[in-house]
Amino acid sequence: MTIPTTEHKTTRRVAAWLRLNVAVAWIGCAALSCAAEKATGGKSPAKPAPSVTASTNAAVKSLFDGKTLTGWKVTDFAGHGEVLVKDGTIVLETGQMTGITLTNANDLPRMNYELTLDAMRVEGSDFFCGLTFPVGNDPCSLIVGGWGGGVIGLSSIDSQDAASNETTKYMSFKSGRWYAIRLRVTPGKIEAWIDEDKVIDVSTEGHTLSIRLEVEESKPLGIASWSTTAALRNIKVRKL
Repeated sequence: MTIPTTEHKTTRRVAAWLRLNVAVAWIGCAALSCAAEKATGGKSPAKPAPSVTASTNAAVKSLFDGKTLTGWKVTDFAGHGEVLVKDGTIVLETGQMTGITLTNANDLPRMNYELTLDAMRVEGSDFFCGLTFPVGNDPCSLIVGGWGGGVIGLSSIDSQDAASNETTKYMSFKSGRWYAIRLRVTPGKIEAWIDEDKVIDVSTEGHTLSIRLEVEESKPLGIASWSTTAALRNIKVRKL
C-alpha cells in the first residue's frame, strides 16, 4: 500500500476543488435555462426583429381624407355644378365644367412623382377626369373620356389638345364603373395608365406643354369634369 505524500494530497485537494466548482457552475446554468424556459412557455426566446428600411408606401401621400374637402376648393369655373363628399367619394355634379383644385401646393412635387386616383362617370357623355398637373414649371392636363366620351390624351402638346396630338387614343368607358388612373411625370417623359393599360407614353423633350384656357383655375393640381357627373376617390401622390 502506497502512503500518499504531501504533494499527492495537495493535488487531490485541488482536483476536488475544481470538480466542485464545475458542478456549481453546471447547476447554475441549468437553473438559468429552466427559468428562461418557464418565461417563454417552453419556447425558444424570440429573436430580435431585424431592422427594416422604410417601405416605398411611406412616400405615398393621400390627398383626400374620404370625409371632407379639406385641402381642396371648388374650382371657380363659370356655370359649375355642386361638389359633394358622399360615401367616401367626391362627387362633381353636372355643370358646364365642375372641379376641385388643391389649395396648398407647397409640398406638391413638380417632377419625379406619380398621381393616382379612381374616377367614375356617373352620368353624362364627356370627360369625367380632366386631371391638370405640373411638369416642372409647366402645366398639362390628362383628359379621360372627352370629345363625346371616348378620347384620352394630353392637353396640350405644342398647342395641340388631347384630340389632335400624338397622345390621342380612344377607349370606351362605362358609366357606373370605377377606373384606376395613374400618371407618372419624370424628366423628359409623361406616362399614364388606365387600369392595367398604358395609354400615354410620350417624350416631352423638344415639346411645349400647356393647358387650355378653360382649366387655368385648376393649376397647379386640379380635377374636373365637363357636362358630366363624376365621382373621385383614393387621390394620392407618390414621390419617385
